[in-house]
Amino acid sequence: MTNLFYQIYTKVILITLVLTISQMNMTALGTSTVDEECPPLENATTLQPSQLITRLTHVCRYDRLERPIEYDLVTKERYPTRVNARIYIYYMQNLNSDLLQFKMHALLQLSFLDKRLAFSNYAPTRKDNILGQKQMSERLWLPHIFFANERESNILGTDEKDVLVSISPQGQVIFSTRLQATLYCWMNFKKFPFDEQSCSTVLESWMYNTTELTLHWEDKTPISFDPDMRLTEYNMQRYWYNETIVNSNDIHLRHGAFYGNYSSLSFTVHLNREIGFYLMDYFLPSMMIVAISWVSFWLQADASPPRIMLGTSTMLSFITLSSSQSKTLPKVSYIKVSEVWFLGCTFFIFGSLVEFAFVNTIWRRKENIELKKVNSKYIIKSTLTPRPARREMGLNNQSRTRSCSSLDNIVSSTESVMNGNVNPGFNNYLTVHNLPIITTQSADTVSIASNPNSTGHVINMDDNNKDNKTGENTTFTTMTPQEIAMWIDRRSRFLFPLMFLGFNCLYWTFVYCF
Repeated sequence: MTNLFYQIYTKVILITLVLTISQMNMTALGTSTVDEECPPLENATTLQPSQLITRLTHVCRYDRLERPIEYDLVTKERYPTRVNARIYIYYMQNLNSDLLQFKMHALLQLSFLDKRLAFSNYAPTRKDNILGQKQMSERLWLPHIFFANERESNILGTDEKDVLVSISPQGQVIFSTRLQATLYCWMNFKKFPFDEQSCSTVLESWMYNTTELTLHWEDKTPISFDPDMRLTEYNMQRYWYNETIVNSNDIHLRHGAFYGNYSSLSFTVHLNREIGFYLMDYFLPSMMIVAISWVSFWLQADASPPRIMLGTSTMLSFITLSSSQSKTLPKVSYIKVSEVWFLGCTFFIFGSLVEFAFVNTIWRRKENIELKKVNSKYIIKSTLTPRPARREMGLNNQSRTRSCSSLDNIVSSTESVMNGNVNPGFNNYLTVHNLPIITTQSADTVSIASNPNSTGHVINMDDNNKDNKTGENTTFTTMTPQEIAMWIDRRSRFLFPLMFLGFNCLYWTFVYCF
Protein backbone atom coordinates (compact mmCIF):
# COMPACT_ATOMS: atom_id res chain seq x y z
CA MET A 1 0.00 0.00 0.00
CA THR A 2 2.82 2.36 0.88
CA ASN A 3 4.68 1.54 -2.31
CA LEU A 4 1.61 2.19 -4.39
CA PHE A 5 1.08 5.62 -2.80
CA TYR A 6 4.73 6.42 -3.29
CA GLN A 7 4.57 5.56 -6.99
CA ILE A 8 1.49 7.71 -7.54
CA TYR A 9 3.08 10.65 -5.73
CA THR A 10 6.23 10.34 -7.83
CA LYS A 11 4.26 10.34 -11.08
CA VAL A 12 2.31 13.45 -10.05
CA ILE A 13 5.51 15.31 -9.29
CA LEU A 14 7.04 14.29 -12.59
CA ILE A 15 3.97 15.38 -14.51
CA THR A 16 3.92 18.70 -12.67
CA LEU A 17 7.57 19.24 -13.41
CA VAL A 18 7.08 18.46 -17.10
CA LEU A 19 4.17 20.83 -17.33
CA THR A 20 6.13 23.57 -15.58
CA ILE A 21 9.09 23.16 -17.91
CA SER A 22 6.81 23.12 -20.94
CA GLN A 23 5.08 26.28 -19.80
CA MET A 24 8.39 27.97 -19.24
CA ASN A 25 9.54 26.97 -22.73
CA MET A 26 6.33 28.23 -24.25
CA THR A 27 6.66 31.51 -22.43
CA ALA A 28 10.23 31.92 -23.61
CA LEU A 29 9.24 31.00 -27.15
CA GLY A 30 6.33 33.46 -27.09
CA THR A 31 8.55 36.25 -25.87
CA SER A 32 11.03 35.55 -28.63
CA THR A 33 8.22 35.62 -31.22
CA VAL A 34 6.92 38.92 -29.93
CA ASP A 35 10.40 40.37 -30.03
CA GLU A 36 10.82 39.24 -33.59
CA GLU A 37 7.41 40.71 -34.66
CA CYS A 38 7.87 44.11 -32.95
CA PRO A 39 11.52 45.01 -32.47
CA PRO A 40 12.24 47.19 -29.43
CA LEU A 41 13.43 50.81 -29.57
CA GLU A 42 15.18 50.99 -26.20
CA ASN A 43 18.64 50.85 -27.77
CA ALA A 44 17.76 53.25 -30.64
CA THR A 45 20.84 55.35 -29.92
CA THR A 46 23.15 52.57 -31.03
CA LEU A 47 21.16 51.65 -34.16
CA GLN A 48 22.10 52.63 -37.66
CA PRO A 49 19.76 55.10 -39.44
CA SER A 50 18.43 52.38 -41.72
CA GLN A 51 17.83 50.07 -38.74
CA LEU A 52 16.11 52.83 -36.82
CA ILE A 53 13.78 53.62 -39.75
CA THR A 54 13.08 49.90 -40.20
CA ARG A 55 11.98 49.59 -36.55
CA LEU A 56 10.02 52.87 -36.64
CA THR A 57 8.11 51.79 -39.73
CA HIS A 58 7.50 48.22 -38.57
CA VAL A 59 3.93 47.06 -39.10
CA CYS A 60 3.39 46.80 -35.36
CA ARG A 61 3.93 50.56 -35.03
CA TYR A 62 3.34 52.10 -38.46
CA ASP A 63 0.74 51.69 -41.22
CA ARG A 64 1.76 53.44 -44.44
CA LEU A 65 -1.82 53.35 -45.70
CA GLU A 66 -2.98 55.45 -42.77
CA ARG A 67 -2.35 59.19 -42.84
CA PRO A 68 -0.82 60.97 -39.83
CA ILE A 69 -3.45 61.60 -37.20
CA GLU A 70 -3.68 64.55 -34.83
CA TYR A 71 -6.39 65.12 -32.23
CA ASP A 72 -7.59 68.10 -30.30
CA LEU A 73 -6.72 67.46 -26.68
CA VAL A 74 -9.99 68.99 -25.51
CA THR A 75 -12.61 67.98 -28.05
CA LYS A 76 -10.77 64.90 -29.29
CA GLU A 77 -11.57 66.05 -32.80
CA ARG A 78 -9.43 64.64 -35.58
CA TYR A 79 -7.56 67.28 -37.54
CA PRO A 80 -6.86 67.08 -41.29
CA THR A 81 -3.25 66.54 -42.22
CA ARG A 82 -1.54 69.75 -43.26
CA VAL A 83 0.85 69.43 -46.19
CA ASN A 84 3.06 72.37 -47.15
CA ALA A 85 4.41 72.64 -50.69
CA ARG A 86 7.32 74.43 -52.30
CA ILE A 87 8.46 74.29 -55.90
CA TYR A 88 11.73 75.27 -57.55
CA ILE A 89 11.66 75.64 -61.36
CA TYR A 90 14.99 75.24 -63.13
CA TYR A 91 13.80 74.75 -66.71
CA MET A 92 10.82 75.96 -68.68
CA GLN A 93 10.38 75.36 -72.37
CA ASN A 94 8.82 77.91 -74.70
CA LEU A 95 5.09 77.61 -75.13
CA ASN A 96 3.98 75.25 -77.88
CA SER A 97 1.33 77.44 -79.49
CA ASP A 98 0.05 74.77 -81.84
CA LEU A 99 -0.64 72.24 -79.05
CA LEU A 100 -1.44 74.82 -76.34
CA GLN A 101 1.03 73.37 -73.86
CA PHE A 102 4.40 73.97 -72.24
CA LYS A 103 7.01 71.78 -70.56
CA MET A 104 8.48 72.37 -67.13
CA HIS A 105 11.26 70.74 -65.09
CA ALA A 106 11.05 71.45 -61.39
CA LEU A 107 11.86 70.25 -57.90
CA LEU A 108 8.78 69.72 -55.73
CA GLN A 109 8.98 69.59 -51.93
CA LEU A 110 6.15 68.34 -49.72
CA SER A 111 6.49 68.61 -45.95
CA PHE A 112 4.19 67.34 -43.20
CA LEU A 113 4.35 66.22 -39.58
CA ASP A 114 4.12 62.50 -38.79
CA LYS A 115 4.60 61.92 -35.05
CA ARG A 116 4.79 58.18 -35.60
CA LEU A 117 8.28 58.73 -37.05
CA ALA A 118 9.56 60.94 -34.20
CA PHE A 119 12.63 59.31 -32.62
CA SER A 120 13.73 62.05 -30.25
CA ASN A 121 12.29 60.15 -27.26
CA TYR A 122 14.05 56.93 -28.21
CA ALA A 123 17.38 58.45 -29.27
CA PRO A 124 17.75 61.85 -27.57
CA THR A 125 21.37 62.12 -28.63
CA ARG A 126 20.47 62.00 -32.32
CA LYS A 127 20.16 65.57 -33.58
CA ASP A 128 20.62 65.06 -37.31
CA ASN A 129 17.89 64.26 -39.79
CA ILE A 130 17.70 60.82 -41.31
CA LEU A 131 18.10 60.96 -45.08
CA GLY A 132 17.02 58.34 -47.57
CA GLN A 133 16.03 57.79 -51.17
CA LYS A 134 13.38 55.83 -52.99
CA GLN A 135 13.54 52.67 -50.81
CA MET A 136 12.94 54.78 -47.74
CA SER A 137 10.02 56.63 -49.34
CA GLU A 138 8.34 53.30 -50.11
CA ARG A 139 8.03 52.59 -46.36
CA LEU A 140 6.34 55.93 -45.55
CA TRP A 141 2.94 57.44 -46.00
CA LEU A 142 3.03 60.16 -48.68
CA PRO A 143 0.27 62.46 -49.91
CA HIS A 144 -1.02 61.63 -53.37
CA ILE A 145 -0.74 64.85 -55.40
CA PHE A 146 -1.41 65.21 -59.13
CA PHE A 147 -1.35 67.92 -61.78
CA ALA A 148 -4.90 68.89 -62.69
CA ASN A 149 -3.90 70.41 -66.06
CA GLU A 150 -1.33 67.83 -67.06
CA ARG A 151 -0.81 66.33 -70.49
CA GLU A 152 2.06 64.17 -69.31
CA SER A 153 3.87 64.17 -65.98
CA ASN A 154 5.97 62.14 -63.59
CA ILE A 155 5.66 63.52 -60.12
CA LEU A 156 7.10 60.74 -57.94
CA GLY A 157 10.32 60.10 -59.78
CA THR A 158 11.51 57.16 -61.85
CA ASP A 159 14.90 56.44 -60.34
CA GLU A 160 16.90 56.62 -57.11
CA LYS A 161 18.29 60.04 -57.93
CA ASP A 162 14.84 61.58 -58.42
CA VAL A 163 13.61 61.11 -54.83
CA LEU A 164 14.95 62.38 -51.50
CA VAL A 165 13.34 61.91 -48.07
CA SER A 166 14.34 63.66 -44.86
CA ILE A 167 12.96 62.82 -41.36
CA SER A 168 13.68 65.11 -38.42
CA PRO A 169 13.86 63.90 -34.77
CA GLN A 170 10.44 65.49 -34.16
CA GLY A 171 8.86 63.56 -37.04
CA GLN A 172 8.85 66.32 -39.69
CA VAL A 173 8.98 64.62 -43.09
CA ILE A 174 10.25 66.43 -46.20
CA PHE A 175 9.67 64.62 -49.47
CA SER A 176 11.54 66.03 -52.48
CA THR A 177 11.21 64.83 -56.06
CA ARG A 178 12.32 65.99 -59.45
CA LEU A 179 9.51 66.14 -61.94
CA GLN A 180 9.02 66.64 -65.64
CA ALA A 181 5.57 67.82 -66.62
CA THR A 182 3.88 68.82 -69.85
CA LEU A 183 0.99 71.08 -68.90
CA TYR A 184 -1.97 72.49 -70.76
CA CYS A 185 -2.17 76.27 -71.18
CA TRP A 186 -5.05 78.06 -72.86
CA MET A 187 -3.66 80.92 -74.96
CA ASN A 188 -5.26 84.00 -76.49
CA PHE A 189 -3.79 85.00 -79.86
CA LYS A 190 -5.87 88.08 -80.62
CA LYS A 191 -2.79 90.31 -80.31
CA PHE A 192 -0.29 87.86 -81.80
CA PRO A 193 2.66 88.46 -82.10
CA PHE A 194 2.26 91.14 -79.42
CA ASP A 195 0.40 88.77 -77.12
CA GLU A 196 0.85 88.07 -73.41
CA GLN A 197 0.10 84.63 -72.03
CA SER A 198 -0.70 83.44 -68.51
CA CYS A 199 -0.02 79.75 -67.88
CA SER A 200 -0.95 78.03 -64.64
CA THR A 201 0.27 74.92 -62.83
CA VAL A 202 -2.41 73.32 -60.66
CA LEU A 203 -1.68 70.76 -57.91
CA GLU A 204 -4.57 68.90 -56.28
CA SER A 205 -5.07 66.19 -53.69
CA TRP A 206 -6.23 62.92 -55.25
CA MET A 207 -7.38 60.64 -52.40
CA TYR A 208 -8.20 62.90 -49.46
CA ASN A 209 -10.72 65.71 -49.36
CA THR A 210 -10.44 68.80 -47.19
CA THR A 211 -11.72 66.98 -44.10
CA GLU A 212 -8.65 64.73 -44.21
CA LEU A 213 -5.90 66.70 -45.97
CA THR A 214 -5.24 70.32 -46.83
CA LEU A 215 -2.55 71.75 -49.10
CA HIS A 216 -0.78 75.01 -48.35
CA TRP A 217 2.15 76.93 -49.80
CA GLU A 218 5.20 77.46 -47.64
CA ASP A 219 5.32 80.79 -45.87
CA LYS A 220 8.77 81.68 -47.21
CA THR A 221 9.59 81.59 -50.94
CA PRO A 222 7.02 79.00 -52.01
CA ILE A 223 7.88 79.61 -55.70
CA SER A 224 11.45 80.14 -56.88
CA PHE A 225 13.16 80.12 -60.26
CA ASP A 226 16.65 79.32 -61.36
CA PRO A 227 18.41 82.67 -61.90
CA ASP A 228 20.10 81.25 -65.01
CA MET A 229 16.83 80.15 -66.58
CA ARG A 230 16.12 81.93 -69.89
CA LEU A 231 13.32 81.82 -72.44
CA THR A 232 14.11 82.54 -76.10
CA GLU A 233 10.69 83.65 -77.32
CA TYR A 234 9.09 84.90 -74.10
CA ASN A 235 10.01 87.13 -71.22
CA MET A 236 8.56 86.32 -67.81
CA GLN A 237 7.06 89.48 -66.35
CA ARG A 238 5.67 88.25 -63.01
CA TYR A 239 4.09 85.30 -61.25
CA TRP A 240 1.55 84.73 -58.49
CA TYR A 241 0.19 81.81 -56.50
CA ASN A 242 -2.96 80.97 -54.53
CA GLU A 243 -4.79 78.28 -52.59
CA THR A 244 -8.26 77.19 -53.60
CA ILE A 245 -10.89 74.51 -53.03
CA VAL A 246 -12.28 72.53 -55.97
CA ASN A 247 -15.48 70.54 -55.92
CA SER A 248 -15.87 67.06 -57.35
CA ASN A 249 -19.43 65.98 -58.14
CA ASP A 250 -21.45 64.22 -60.81
CA ILE A 251 -20.82 67.01 -63.31
CA HIS A 252 -17.17 67.76 -62.52
CA LEU A 253 -15.84 64.31 -61.75
CA ARG A 254 -12.21 65.15 -61.06
CA HIS A 255 -11.28 62.53 -58.45
CA GLY A 256 -12.65 59.20 -59.60
CA ALA A 257 -15.65 58.06 -57.62
CA PHE A 258 -14.93 60.36 -54.65
CA TYR A 259 -17.19 63.36 -54.16
CA GLY A 260 -16.49 66.39 -52.03
CA ASN A 261 -14.20 69.40 -51.76
CA TYR A 262 -10.52 68.94 -52.45
CA SER A 263 -7.63 71.22 -51.65
CA SER A 264 -5.75 72.75 -54.57
CA LEU A 265 -2.59 74.79 -55.08
CA SER A 266 -1.76 76.78 -58.19
CA PHE A 267 0.79 79.25 -59.44
CA THR A 268 0.67 81.28 -62.64
CA VAL A 269 3.45 82.79 -64.71
CA HIS A 270 2.77 85.80 -66.92
CA LEU A 271 4.80 85.66 -70.13
CA ASN A 272 5.31 88.44 -72.67
CA ARG A 273 6.30 87.47 -76.20
CA GLU A 274 9.52 88.98 -77.55
CA ILE A 275 8.81 90.96 -80.72
CA GLY A 276 12.36 91.19 -82.07
CA PHE A 277 12.16 87.97 -84.08
CA TYR A 278 8.91 88.96 -85.81
CA LEU A 279 10.16 92.47 -86.56
CA MET A 280 13.21 91.14 -88.38
CA ASP A 281 11.61 88.10 -90.02
CA TYR A 282 8.07 89.24 -90.79
CA PHE A 283 7.24 92.93 -90.49
CA LEU A 284 10.32 94.43 -92.14
CA PRO A 285 10.36 91.90 -95.03
CA SER A 286 6.65 92.47 -95.63
CA MET A 287 7.22 96.25 -95.75
CA MET A 288 9.97 95.75 -98.31
CA ILE A 289 7.77 93.47 -100.42
CA VAL A 290 4.99 96.07 -100.44
CA ALA A 291 7.50 98.77 -101.42
CA ILE A 292 8.82 96.59 -104.26
CA SER A 293 5.30 96.32 -105.68
CA TRP A 294 5.33 100.11 -106.14
CA VAL A 295 8.19 99.88 -108.65
CA SER A 296 5.54 99.26 -111.31
CA PHE A 297 4.51 102.92 -111.00
CA TRP A 298 7.84 103.91 -112.62
CA LEU A 299 7.29 101.57 -115.57
CA GLN A 300 5.36 102.60 -118.65
CA ALA A 301 1.66 101.81 -118.62
CA ASP A 302 1.85 99.58 -121.71
CA ALA A 303 4.71 97.50 -120.24
CA SER A 304 2.33 94.68 -119.35
CA PRO A 305 4.77 91.74 -118.88
CA PRO A 306 7.11 93.38 -116.34
CA ARG A 307 4.31 95.04 -114.38
CA ILE A 308 2.22 91.87 -114.19
CA MET A 309 5.24 89.78 -113.23
CA LEU A 310 6.24 92.29 -110.55
CA GLY A 311 2.75 92.41 -109.03
CA THR A 312 2.13 88.68 -108.99
CA SER A 313 5.62 87.80 -107.70
CA THR A 314 5.34 90.25 -104.79
CA MET A 315 1.87 88.93 -103.96
CA LEU A 316 3.03 85.31 -103.94
CA SER A 317 6.17 86.15 -101.95
CA PHE A 318 4.16 87.92 -99.29
CA ILE A 319 1.62 85.08 -99.01
CA THR A 320 4.48 82.58 -98.61
CA LEU A 321 6.07 84.75 -95.91
CA SER A 322 2.79 85.03 -93.99
CA SER A 323 1.95 81.35 -94.23
CA SER A 324 5.31 80.41 -92.71
CA GLN A 325 4.48 82.51 -89.64
CA SER A 326 0.98 81.09 -89.17
CA LYS A 327 1.96 77.40 -89.35
CA THR A 328 2.86 77.33 -85.65
CA LEU A 329 -0.51 78.74 -84.55
CA PRO A 330 -3.78 76.90 -83.97
CA LYS A 331 -6.69 77.53 -86.33
CA VAL A 332 -8.75 79.92 -84.25
CA SER A 333 -11.97 81.59 -85.38
CA TYR A 334 -11.23 85.17 -84.27
CA ILE A 335 -9.10 87.69 -86.17
CA LYS A 336 -5.55 88.16 -84.94
CA VAL A 337 -3.51 91.37 -85.13
CA SER A 338 -1.09 89.63 -87.49
CA GLU A 339 -3.97 88.92 -89.86
CA VAL A 340 -4.89 92.61 -89.87
CA TRP A 341 -1.33 93.35 -90.99
CA PHE A 342 -1.60 90.62 -93.62
CA LEU A 343 -4.84 92.06 -95.00
CA GLY A 344 -3.41 95.59 -95.05
CA CYS A 345 -0.26 94.62 -96.95
CA THR A 346 -2.27 92.44 -99.32
CA PHE A 347 -4.54 95.41 -100.03
CA PHE A 348 -1.62 97.61 -101.07
CA ILE A 349 -0.04 94.92 -103.26
CA PHE A 350 -3.39 94.16 -104.86
CA GLY A 351 -3.99 97.91 -105.26
CA SER A 352 -0.82 98.26 -107.35
CA LEU A 353 -2.12 95.52 -109.67
CA VAL A 354 -5.51 97.23 -109.96
CA GLU A 355 -3.78 100.54 -110.67
CA PHE A 356 -1.83 98.92 -113.51
CA ALA A 357 -4.99 97.46 -115.02
CA PHE A 358 -6.65 100.87 -114.79
CA VAL A 359 -3.88 102.89 -116.45
CA ASN A 360 -3.30 100.19 -119.08
CA THR A 361 -6.95 100.39 -120.07
CA ILE A 362 -6.70 104.17 -120.40
CA TRP A 363 -3.44 103.90 -122.34
CA ARG A 364 -5.09 101.77 -125.04
CA ARG A 365 -7.83 104.29 -125.79
CA LYS A 366 -7.66 106.03 -129.17
CA GLU A 367 -9.66 109.21 -128.64
CA ASN A 368 -8.35 112.21 -126.79
CA ILE A 369 -10.19 113.22 -123.66
CA GLU A 370 -11.37 116.77 -123.11
CA LEU A 371 -11.24 118.12 -119.57
CA LYS A 372 -12.86 121.18 -118.12
CA LYS A 373 -9.89 121.60 -115.76
CA VAL A 374 -6.65 119.75 -115.26
CA ASN A 375 -7.07 118.41 -111.74
CA SER A 376 -7.69 115.09 -110.05
CA LYS A 377 -11.43 115.47 -109.92
CA TYR A 378 -11.99 116.01 -113.61
CA ILE A 379 -9.28 113.60 -114.74
CA ILE A 380 -10.66 110.71 -112.71
CA LYS A 381 -14.20 111.61 -113.71
CA SER A 382 -13.32 111.75 -117.38
CA THR A 383 -11.50 108.44 -117.25
CA LEU A 384 -14.36 106.67 -115.52
CA THR A 385 -17.05 108.27 -117.73
CA PRO A 386 -15.33 109.38 -120.97
CA ARG A 387 -17.03 112.29 -122.77
CA PRO A 388 -17.28 112.68 -126.57
CA ALA A 389 -14.82 114.82 -128.46
CA ARG A 390 -15.30 118.54 -128.35
CA ARG A 391 -16.07 118.78 -132.06
CA GLU A 392 -18.72 116.08 -131.86
CA MET A 393 -20.22 117.68 -128.80
CA GLY A 394 -20.36 121.03 -130.60
CA LEU A 395 -22.15 119.54 -133.60
CA ASN A 396 -24.68 117.85 -131.38
CA ASN A 397 -25.33 121.07 -129.54
CA GLN A 398 -25.72 122.99 -132.79
CA SER A 399 -28.21 120.51 -134.16
CA ARG A 400 -30.04 120.48 -130.89
CA THR A 401 -29.97 124.10 -129.67
CA ARG A 402 -28.25 126.35 -132.16
CA SER A 403 -30.30 125.50 -135.27
CA CYS A 404 -33.25 127.88 -135.20
CA SER A 405 -35.34 130.12 -137.38
CA SER A 406 -34.00 133.60 -137.12
CA LEU A 407 -36.41 135.05 -139.69
CA ASP A 408 -39.51 133.12 -138.69
CA ASN A 409 -42.78 135.02 -139.13
CA ILE A 410 -41.02 138.04 -140.69
CA VAL A 411 -43.60 140.34 -142.30
CA SER A 412 -42.92 142.27 -145.51
CA SER A 413 -42.86 145.95 -144.78
CA THR A 414 -44.77 146.75 -148.03
CA GLU A 415 -47.57 144.35 -147.29
CA SER A 416 -47.64 145.52 -143.70
CA VAL A 417 -48.11 149.03 -144.79
CA MET A 418 -50.62 148.25 -147.51
CA ASN A 419 -52.64 145.55 -145.80
CA GLY A 420 -51.74 146.07 -142.17
CA ASN A 421 -51.70 142.33 -141.38
CA VAL A 422 -49.22 139.46 -141.08
CA ASN A 423 -48.75 136.77 -143.67
CA PRO A 424 -48.62 133.53 -141.69
CA GLY A 425 -47.70 131.47 -144.66
CA PHE A 426 -44.34 133.07 -145.25
CA ASN A 427 -41.52 131.26 -143.44
CA ASN A 428 -37.87 131.92 -144.10
CA TYR A 429 -35.51 129.66 -142.04
CA LEU A 430 -31.81 130.51 -141.63
CA THR A 431 -29.50 127.92 -139.99
CA VAL A 432 -26.36 129.43 -138.49
CA HIS A 433 -23.30 127.35 -137.50
CA ASN A 434 -20.81 128.92 -135.10
CA LEU A 435 -22.29 132.34 -135.83
CA PRO A 436 -24.18 134.75 -133.60
CA ILE A 437 -27.87 134.03 -133.45
CA ILE A 438 -29.94 136.98 -134.71
CA THR A 439 -33.48 137.27 -133.56
CA THR A 440 -35.78 139.73 -135.35
CA GLN A 441 -38.89 141.22 -133.91
CA SER A 442 -41.62 143.20 -135.48
CA ALA A 443 -41.48 146.91 -135.10
CA ASP A 444 -45.03 146.82 -133.92
CA THR A 445 -44.04 144.54 -131.08
CA VAL A 446 -41.23 146.80 -130.01
CA SER A 447 -43.18 150.00 -130.49
CA ILE A 448 -45.87 148.85 -128.13
CA ALA A 449 -43.65 149.72 -125.20
CA SER A 450 -41.88 152.73 -126.70
CA ASN A 451 -43.86 154.39 -129.47
CA PRO A 452 -47.11 152.88 -130.61
CA ASN A 453 -47.09 154.92 -133.83
CA SER A 454 -43.68 153.73 -135.04
CA THR A 455 -43.23 150.90 -137.58
CA GLY A 456 -40.28 148.81 -138.80
CA HIS A 457 -38.04 145.95 -137.70
CA VAL A 458 -35.57 145.84 -134.79
CA ILE A 459 -32.67 143.40 -134.49
CA ASN A 460 -32.12 142.14 -130.87
CA MET A 461 -28.46 141.24 -130.06
CA ASP A 462 -28.99 140.18 -126.40
CA ASP A 463 -28.92 136.46 -127.16
CA ASN A 464 -25.72 136.86 -129.10
CA ASN A 465 -24.04 138.60 -126.19
CA LYS A 466 -25.20 135.91 -123.77
CA ASP A 467 -23.72 133.18 -125.95
CA ASN A 468 -20.44 135.01 -126.16
CA LYS A 469 -20.28 135.35 -122.39
CA THR A 470 -20.96 131.64 -121.94
CA GLY A 471 -18.27 130.74 -124.40
CA GLU A 472 -15.78 132.91 -122.61
CA ASN A 473 -16.47 131.30 -119.16
CA THR A 474 -16.30 127.66 -120.40
CA THR A 475 -12.78 126.44 -121.34
CA PHE A 476 -11.73 122.92 -122.38
CA THR A 477 -8.34 121.18 -122.35
CA THR A 478 -7.54 118.13 -124.39
CA MET A 479 -5.26 115.36 -123.01
CA THR A 480 -4.19 112.18 -124.70
CA PRO A 481 -4.85 108.82 -122.96
CA GLN A 482 -1.09 108.31 -122.58
CA GLU A 483 -0.75 111.61 -120.77
CA ILE A 484 -3.57 110.70 -118.40
CA ALA A 485 -2.04 107.26 -117.71
CA MET A 486 1.34 108.79 -116.89
CA TRP A 487 -0.37 111.43 -114.75
CA ILE A 488 -2.10 108.69 -112.70
CA ASP A 489 1.20 106.79 -112.30
CA ARG A 490 2.95 109.92 -111.01
CA ARG A 491 0.22 110.51 -108.45
CA SER A 492 0.30 106.85 -107.36
CA ARG A 493 4.02 107.10 -106.58
CA PHE A 494 3.18 109.47 -103.74
CA LEU A 495 -0.36 108.36 -102.83
CA PHE A 496 0.43 104.70 -102.09
CA PRO A 497 3.41 105.39 -99.75
CA LEU A 498 1.41 108.02 -97.88
CA MET A 499 -1.52 105.65 -97.43
CA PHE A 500 0.80 102.86 -96.29
CA LEU A 501 2.45 105.21 -93.79
CA GLY A 502 -0.96 106.10 -92.39
CA PHE A 503 -1.85 102.42 -92.12
CA ASN A 504 1.38 101.78 -90.19
CA CYS A 505 0.65 104.60 -87.77
CA LEU A 506 -2.85 103.30 -87.07
CA TYR A 507 -1.64 99.71 -86.73
CA TRP A 508 1.18 100.33 -84.27
CA THR A 509 -0.95 102.79 -82.28
CA PHE A 510 -3.63 100.14 -81.88
CA VAL A 511 -1.10 97.47 -80.92
CA TYR A 512 0.56 99.44 -78.12
CA CYS A 513 -2.43 101.42 -76.86
CA PHE A 514 -5.19 98.78 -76.75
